[in-house]
Amino acid sequence: MECISVFDMLKIGIGPSSSHTLGPWRAAEQFIKELKDSNNLKEVQKVTINLYGSLSLTGKGHATDYAIVLGLLGANPETIPVNDIKKKVENVKSTNKLNLNGENLIDFYFEKDIKFKKSFLPFHANGITFIAHIKSDKITSTFYSIGGGFVVKKERKNAKKNFEIKCSFPYPIEKGTELLEFCKTLNKSISEVVLENEKSIRTESEIDHELKRIWNVMLECMYTGCHTEGTLPGGLNVRRRAYDMHQKLKGIKPYANPVEWIYSIRDTEVKFRQIIKWVSCFALAVNEVNASLGRVVTAPTNGSAGVIPAVLMYYLVIENHDGNFDDIKKFLLVAGEIGSIFKKGATISAAMGGCQAEIGVSSAMAAAALCELLGGTPEQVLIAAEIAMEHHLGLTCDPIAGLVQVPCIERNAMGAIKAINAAELALDTLPENTKVPLDKVVNTMWETAKDMNTKYKETSEGGLAVGVNLTDC
Repeated sequence: MECISVFDMLKIGIGPSSSHTLGPWRAAEQFIKELKDSNNLKEVQKVTINLYGSLSLTGKGHATDYAIVLGLLGANPETIPVNDIKKKVENVKSTNKLNLNGENLIDFYFEKDIKFKKSFLPFHANGITFIAHIKSDKITSTFYSIGGGFVVKKERKNAKKNFEIKCSFPYPIEKGTELLEFCKTLNKSISEVVLENEKSIRTESEIDHELKRIWNVMLECMYTGCHTEGTLPGGLNVRRRAYDMHQKLKGIKPYANPVEWIYSIRDTEVKFRQIIKWVSCFALAVNEVNASLGRVVTAPTNGSAGVIPAVLMYYLVIENHDGNFDDIKKFLLVAGEIGSIFKKGATISAAMGGCQAEIGVSSAMAAAALCELLGGTPEQVLIAAEIAMEHHLGLTCDPIAGLVQVPCIERNAMGAIKAINAAELALDTLPENTKVPLDKVVNTMWETAKDMNTKYKETSEGGLAVGVNLTDC
């Protein structure tokens, strides 16, 4: 059975897309590693890259070409200063030189050596082939970015090598029914079962450290988005809305950093309409940062990165003013496990399943996590995930101009609100009265994905993307 860690589902990376930015970045890193392992890196004279399918059709809007160059340079998406991204790429463009992993300076023509092929490779919609020219020989390697920053080779036996932790969890889980059985047998909550699995590969202190790091990136992302005004890059001239919403909501309470910011919001008298606005503001903030090549957490993807932090922030500033790291830990553990169930049983790639695979899954993850924090039983937690996904089934991915902006940013706000509603509905639902189990909705989502027309799956060839272009905006 495939073992997917919470930290596989929640990764720190650079926006705007986990499948089109982070995935190609990681693929470039893996290609460099292959060259190093075969002692060929310093012998390379030229590199060309072919992008296929969705990576080609919406790659420029998703900064796929930037990500590839940064990966080949040896930059780390988790640590690279955000302000250095454009500088590094512009240096390659202006000099026509690329220093492979900082070890081999080669000629590289940005516009010519990255080729956007509109054809699709048969294995997956997001294909990328690297070709290294060494004297009279070529080394070719093809990768597939399958969503959420996961990258695989076509050969399944090595598909997840170096990208997912290969392990033998004490409580292996592929379906919701298996998760519930472990909860019942062990008399544990979902977060407790997931924690036991994580502890089989890391110490609890390491788990806490990584979860705090993930939450800090989420919090910093919300804070940055709420305090940055202006227009998003890319040509659509989309004005940032989180800043204006935040200015209207925050009042005059002083704060100096993201932690103080949380307390200032807690001290604000919040009415029902304001709750909706605050949640929307948090979600919009994250995805505006994502759209600006900022650092976010894939949850489970970059395009859906705003849902989980927005719902967790809702819990901390609205539902429970005494909320602490223990609550954050439980929330992220549950969210990660629900995401892994969808990845195993369906997909988290919009290029394969439409936006139901991104916003739908993130909403299900957030709904389940919130439900546990609000006192839901394991059965109710899965009901919350099912309800959230049920009302995203069939959602297409049709980004205008291939940018993760319209309708993507607003969809995060909608997904967060639906997650909160789903959690509340689940808390008032008796498990024996449930008509649609989680595993059924996972399977239905996958069947819907397979039936969906390709033009509605992150190609900008259907839906809202048709007839709307940069000049119209």
